Amino acid sequence: MPPPTDADARAVLRECRMADSTLTRLGNAGGFSGAAIWRVAGDVHDWCLKALPVNADLGRHDQIATLLRCSRQEHNLDFVPRPRFVAEIAGRVWELVEWMPGTADFHANPTDERLRAGCVALARLHRAWEQYPGRRTDPWPCPGVVRRLQVAHDFLKVVAGGRRPVFAADPIAQWGERAWAVVRRGVPAAIEQLEPWCRVSVPVHFCVCDVWHDHVLFTGERVTGLIDYGSVKLDNVAVDLARLLGSLVGDDASAFASGLAAYEQIRPLSADERNLVPVLDRTGVVLGIANWLRWLYFDGRVYEDREAVARRLAALVSRAE
Repeated sequence: MPPPTDADARAVLRECRMADSTLTRLGNAGGFSGAAIWRVAGDVHDWCLKALPVNADLGRHDQIATLLRCSRQEHNLDFVPRPRFVAEIAGRVWELVEWMPGTADFHANPTDERLRAGCVALARLHRAWEQYPGRRTDPWPCPGVVRRLQVAHDFLKVVAGGRRPVFAADPIAQWGERAWAVVRRGVPAAIEQLEPWCRVSVPVHFCVCDVWHDHVLFTGERVTGLIDYGSVKLDNVAVDLARLLGSLVGDDASAFASGLAAYEQIRPLSADERNLVPVLDRTGVVLGIANWLRWLYFDGRVYEDREAVARRLAALVSRAE
């Protein structure tokens, strides 16, 4: 299927009686999912129109929209975007959600108050979502642990066959070579850290599963937007905490602990959850690198902004080293 055009986006807006709205194409807005994004001007606030990748499942994204609507209407989480519609049009799933105010600039202004605000916002979201139907009440290992182990074993199978990446002369190459050195020793170590957690049961309900620096919008010291819910799935809250804190404060142990403390003011963690967070953070860095190497050099995925890919890989490799 060809990439969606402005004309396609206009046709979608006609479906929801917004045909006269001003439309600004943003490409993938710095993302890597393959989605295309437009900003749509509205009378009260703007909207974000997204053409999802061709393999997107309408039923799943309908469920995500219901979660967002519940967060706004029943729990008053004003930092969660209000969904307007999710629909399949001309063979592609489209969604229209509220454009949230603020800027993802924590690294440019990393205050203690902002860190606390980000962790409290996540805790409030988890509190809302743990009440939503679909949570598991039977004993269950953290799905994020299971996914990471699958990534690790899949990567080792690829390299066991003798395959090696070929680094072309482009912005990614210098980081790709360093990444390769990291994963050869880091993936087996990640497996050792993760395997014991397959025998530990934790609460499981819907989690964001991709809440990181660029998806947390601040206005001053307040969180005014948590955005991009395309990765929502059943998991344990430790997955979201590891992703958020790892991306915001990295290896700053004091700041990491401060973020956890702020989160626990709203949603206390069990001892297992608290211990699992740093394990998921550490292994997530290494296996994130393994994923990027596989996507780039073994699966042949194409990304329109290779400079952005290089920056993402650089951040992961710098932490791992």
